[in-house]
Amino acid sequence: MIFRWRWIPLSDGSEVNSRIDTNVPHSARVWDYWLGGKENYPVDREAGEAVLRHLPGIALSARQDRAFLGRAVRFVAGNGIRQFLDLGTGLPTVDNTHEVAQRARPESRIVYVDNDPLVLLHARALLTSTKEGACDYIQADIRDTRAVLDGAAATLDLDRPVALMMLGVLNHILDDDEAHGLVADLLRGLAPGSYLVISHTCDATTEELDGEAMRRAVREVMERGGTPIRARSPKEIEALFGAARLLPPGVVSCSRWHPDPSPWPEPEVPHFSGVAAL
Repeated sequence: MIFRWRWIPLSDGSEVNSRIDTNVPHSARVWDYWLGGKENYPVDREAGEAVLRHLPGIALSARQDRAFLGRAVRFVAGNGIRQFLDLGTGLPTVDNTHEVAQRARPESRIVYVDNDPLVLLHARALLTSTKEGACDYIQADIRDTRAVLDGAAATLDLDRPVALMMLGVLNHILDDDEAHGLVADLLRGLAPGSYLVISHTCDATTEELDGEAMRRAVREVMERGGTPIRARSPKEIEALFGAARLLPPGVVSCSRWHPDPSPWPEPEVPHFSGVAAL
């Protein structure tokens, strides 16, 4: 078993801020609150409740996004992937990437990347690996793609296929060009046969979804000083996959991506997702 946690210096030579700020909401802790977790502060709960007033179904969306993670990891593991680079890890909860992957293939190797010191504290205690596999955590800004790839290479063999997991992270990159460039830079560092997995806050308007309600919720988060966030349309989310080949069913609600068998279809949620192959 391998488990490490490391600080990755940013390109300007500084280190990621190690101070945990409990005075402003943080997306990872708000998400933890919606998932029913306990690793959040009053400011996060207040922000979470404010968003719930605009989007009462956001807690369901969080659970469906977590369920999508599990299905996507099992899907790529079933297609031969044994290495995972998970960006924007968030707070550890049930069925994290390494748990799902190593249940399917105990030899799987996983690297988590996040810039939240609170996540680091929990990673030290909770993100443990099977003896056959490896689990590494690096604290870094995902926009520093060179540092991310160099750090990941300590645990992953980047000459072999990797599943790049970007769940709920690109919605924090507000500029389209920056988001597209970030994904392209990371994909250039991965071997053919790799996969790209994305989930993203979506402001689609359908019979089940209220796009304007999502936009109001985003404004609420921004006004409270929380982590900047942007909702994108399904077409805008699809464009984030760049040159990677999007696999069926394309970009759809997390609840509708290869759902588990059920006599009733899961309702759409305002978090869309897709999986693509390199």
